[in-house]
Amino acid sequence: MKISREDVLKVAALAHLELAEGEVEMFRSQLDSILSYVAKLDELDTSKVEPMAQTLDSGAGLGTPLREDVMVPCNIIDEALAAAPDPAPPFFRVPKVIDR
Repeated sequence: MKISREDVLKVAALAHLELAEGEVEMFRSQLDSILSYVAKLDELDTSKVEPMAQTLDSGAGLGTPLREDVMVPCNIIDEALAAAPDPAPPFFRVPKVIDR
């Protein structure tokens, strides 16, 4: 699998990373090596491998550890905004912390 320089730059931009020129090639090589290693898994024959056990009940009759999903009213907007330094219902206004 070949990772291009453009792929590295795109991932870096998505992660808001600024890479030096030398780092681009280093990360390209490392990512290419990792993905090539993972691609080896495609060579394995898994047709006779049983599925792994699941943490939730998959029909075994053990019950589910989760509560029933029931909608309930939740009217805490006024209470939450009362503690805000600069509320504008139904939002909190906060100072900008990221410049991009």
